[in-house]
Amino acid sequence: MSSSVNAVDETRAAEIAAEHDEERPARRLSRRPDLLVYLVSLAVALLVLKQVFFPFSKGNQYYLVIFLGCTLPMVFLCYRPRVRKGVTGEAAIAEAEKDDPNVVDWALGVVSLLVGLYPVLPFGGGYNEFLDRQGVLSTLDIIAGALLLLLILEAARRTTGLVLPIVCVVFLLYAYYGGFLPQNWGIAHAGVDFSQIVNALYNDATGFYGTPLDVAASYIVLFTIYGAVLNASGAGKFFVDISFAAFKRSRTAPGRTTVMSGFLLGTVSGSGTATAVSLGAITWPILRKAGYPKENAGGLLAASGIGAILSPPTLGAAAFIIAEYLQTSYLTVLIWATVPTLLYYLGIVFAVEADARRFGAKAIDVATGNAWKLLLRGGYHFLSLIIIIVFLALDIPPFAAVVYATGVAALFALIARLVNGGDDRAAVLGWGKDIVDALSAGVRGALPVIAVCAAAGVITSTITKTGLGQELANALVEAARAVTDNATVVLILTVFLSAVAVGVLGLAVPVTASFIIAWVVIGPALANVGVADAERAMFIFYYAVLSEVTPPTALAAVAAAAITGGSVMKTMWQCWKYTLPAFLVPIAFVLTDNGSALLLQAPALNVVWVVAVSALAVAALGVVTGGWLFGPVSWRIRAVFVPAALCLLYLEPVPIAIGVAFCVLGVVLQAVFRTKERADEVVGS
Repeated sequence: MSSSVNAVDETRAAEIAAEHDEERPARRLSRRPDLLVYLVSLAVALLVLKQVFFPFSKGNQYYLVIFLGCTLPMVFLCYRPRVRKGVTGEAAIAEAEKDDPNVVDWALGVVSLLVGLYPVLPFGGGYNEFLDRQGVLSTLDIIAGALLLLLILEAARRTTGLVLPIVCVVFLLYAYYGGFLPQNWGIAHAGVDFSQIVNALYNDATGFYGTPLDVAASYIVLFTIYGAVLNASGAGKFFVDISFAAFKRSRTAPGRTTVMSGFLLGTVSGSGTATAVSLGAITWPILRKAGYPKENAGGLLAASGIGAILSPPTLGAAAFIIAEYLQTSYLTVLIWATVPTLLYYLGIVFAVEADARRFGAKAIDVATGNAWKLLLRGGYHFLSLIIIIVFLALDIPPFAAVVYATGVAALFALIARLVNGGDDRAAVLGWGKDIVDALSAGVRGALPVIAVCAAAGVITSTITKTGLGQELANALVEAARAVTDNATVVLILTVFLSAVAVGVLGLAVPVTASFIIAWVVIGPALANVGVADAERAMFIFYYAVLSEVTPPTALAAVAAAAITGGSVMKTMWQCWKYTLPAFLVPIAFVLTDNGSALLLQAPALNVVWVVAVSALAVAALGVVTGGWLFGPVSWRIRAVFVPAALCLLYLEPVPIAIGVAFCVLGVVLQAVFRTKERADEVVGS
């Protein structure tokens, strides 16, 4: 790869990712505390692997108690109480030793270890006695539970900011004071005292140890370990190299390479913002040289990064929660995501093709070597991804499938080292160290998600205990029915309000928390208007993920703008242009019965025509946002394609016919205008 590809300093890229990601940047620990965190993380990784094959006889909640008790203290050692501003680059490295935990951090770590493990420790009577006290907790139980609650909220604040803890506090206040509300109010309830709140959180499967933490401890950590092992094996570099080599020299190659690299890098990163920044560090020099404006390049980077979370075979963390909530297999969720992923990337490809022509992008030479030779040399990196799919298809649980895939990735990394020559003993030792490092890094990288999932248990427990979710869902539907009694219009309005609600929620909290909250609050509203489980789950999932590219925050776009140096707001809107199909296609899931075909839940013939119509809708959107159809498109012709796209996404015969008619009209008008322009050019010449 040419030196220009490495023009953006990797350290600077890491700083930008940390600054703009939804997760706060971690400390740079000095040797001793770093070694402690390293060893504890490694021990937790081994505990997680042990649980996959040899689960604790005392049950899953026993495992979750130990898991949370061991990981929560590390948050206070690895994350600062406040984000440090203005310290970057060499200055940050020089101050690394000053960034170690202080006395308060160590104290919080010790207390969180004690109260986290309290249910299984002898001084609490042991795990069985703790469970026997459910509903009638002792004073010591309540004190320990209250402390754990405060520590979880502080951990969430340190890793993701103030918003999520504030939301949790609001729900707790509602649980405690809801009984004082006028009983004729729909949201009033019988009241929950403090000991009952602590009992629900600490000694119940719906609180701290509910589905969110279960998913984090059983799936997400394993996938972060898998990503760390894959990255340690050199997969990240290979994915970028093969993307550059695949498209060779053409004016659309830089844009296509960015999209393909983003998709592949997402299997290693798991974060939309981090993927966008890593991608920008490599591809922005190429895009700049090809003639891409800063804002368009930043928008493309953000859209490519976020696409990785929406795409099989890994998806985002919320996808595992979907599988748990709906009691379905993770493979089924991957199948549901297949067609929407294709439509998402189809929209980006249309935009890339239009941009390359509109900006007059230049072909760029990048020295990467022959694509087939690269594939022969490093194609084994794809095997572990394929193995995940194959094992899931064989009904092997996802937590076991990802462990096997991790083993395959590690094994082939060792074989590659031995084949490349050199000292075999040194190669084996180096490989072993890399794998151990990856196990530790995987757990360490999951700490923010663990804190978020534990905090989300506060919200889900409160909603379960008080019945608030159904009341809020009813209020949402009633708001739509206040406008009209027409069932179709009520559905459309409810879907629109739900999309806005999930989007706004996602501006303030991380994707995983956004999905969990939206599922228990907005999910019932969609169910009330007849939307099936799969459709509403995927609808909420997509809007939760897309919050990372939604103005006015759009974290992925902000980070990409920091890489390119472009205007933040203009980059956000360019990103929105690239991702527009992803905002509209999920609406098609839920508006009509035919929308289920987009999730492959229909006969093959239905799937074919629904996908074809949806692809035409995405193409129409591409004309609107890209401004290109056999040449530049005027705003008048773009206006013709707007109703075309909207009608096509309402998957019923009459709207589809209207949408097709608008498309034909737009193409004819563009052909006429282009013919007239060419004639004028000939006359002028």
